[in-house]
Amino acid sequence: MAANVHTLTLTATPIPRTLHMALAGIRDLSVIATPPRDRLAVKTFVARAGHDLVRSAVLKELNRNGQVFYVHNRVEDIFDTAQHVQSLVPEARVTVAHGQMSADDLESVMSAFIRGEKDVLVCTTLIESGLDIGTANTMIVDAADTLGLAQLYQLRGRVGRAAEQAYCYLLVRDPSTLTDDARRRIEAIERFSELSSGFTLASMDLEIRGAGDVLGADQSGHLAAVGLDLYMEMLQDALRELSGEVVEERIDPELKVDVQARIPAEWLPDERLRLRMYKRLASSRDLLEVERLAGEMADRFGRPPEGVERLLTLMRVKVRARDLGLALVGLKAGVVQFVAASGHESSITDLRVVAERLNMRVQSADHDRLRLAVPRGVDGDAALAMVEELLSSGKQG
Repeated sequence: MAANVHTLTLTATPIPRTLHMALAGIRDLSVIATPPRDRLAVKTFVARAGHDLVRSAVLKELNRNGQVFYVHNRVEDIFDTAQHVQSLVPEARVTVAHGQMSADDLESVMSAFIRGEKDVLVCTTLIESGLDIGTANTMIVDAADTLGLAQLYQLRGRVGRAAEQAYCYLLVRDPSTLTDDARRRIEAIERFSELSSGFTLASMDLEIRGAGDVLGADQSGHLAAVGLDLYMEMLQDALRELSGEVVEERIDPELKVDVQARIPAEWLPDERLRLRMYKRLASSRDLLEVERLAGEMADRFGRPPEGVERLLTLMRVKVRARDLGLALVGLKAGVVQFVAASGHESSITDLRVVAERLNMRVQSADHDRLRLAVPRGVDGDAALAMVEELLSSGKQG
């Protein structure tokens, strides 16, 4: 589903989830990931410029009654380049288009090309967006290493607009003379040639060029230290605070337990899907969200095994611990440990009262931490269930 673009914000579908910062705050945006029916990926080749390659590529397209874009992004010698292409392929009808031409001349050239009266359009990057010519299915880009990654991606999108197999030839100088950034751009556009790879290339372009002061060199150290997701949450909080909203304290309890809780590969073989499920569970903000995910997994993959059930219990424990303001929940060797975050020490008193009601012996207690002994004969699963019950009753203690 495509995003609906407004003045400063974008509406979004929930998956895939990315973030866009505007003056109104951080907004979700959606990614178009479904290609049109019968659309084929453009085959992309990187090569040093050569007469034989250009002639072969043009003739191959002409032999199937197609047309060719030859991109040469220098107006000062574009007509010399067109004459060179004409000399390499005398059979072709060659024309020229660039942004410094008058509107009438440019319209005349483009109209002739669209009508099929010309075979090869030698042009600048003015064609990189807005063109949909189904018969043009070969593109040759001269000096491709001098163009940006976004430009190359947009240019490549001008071919392969129909059901025909399209080809894109990126001509570069001597590879030994390329800069590191130019080499990374060329390698990226060649590697990510499959359909729906635009967002991946945009991310790489952002990585290569940098993203200004917010995510660029001035801030990259902080971002790397806390991770992108947490950094964006912190940035969202800062924007809310600046807009006058009340920002709640963000507590992320640490769980230290000695029980086996995981999503087994034999139950969910797709590794990427397993990682996505782990992330969604870990990001759950309330019990309803955990139960919704549990139902979704059971519906999609069948009855959850014991390891998954334990994982779901741990996520419920984490949500309850967050609600109580706990920084740590531990369960190891028959000992339960709770540590309260700053400002939430009263939860320890509540938990101690509930623990005594459940016949759990207090080993040690302080204003911000509590250690309890699990009753003898209680196994790991039962002890974990006891911890969840204790936390669920904590506010009522």
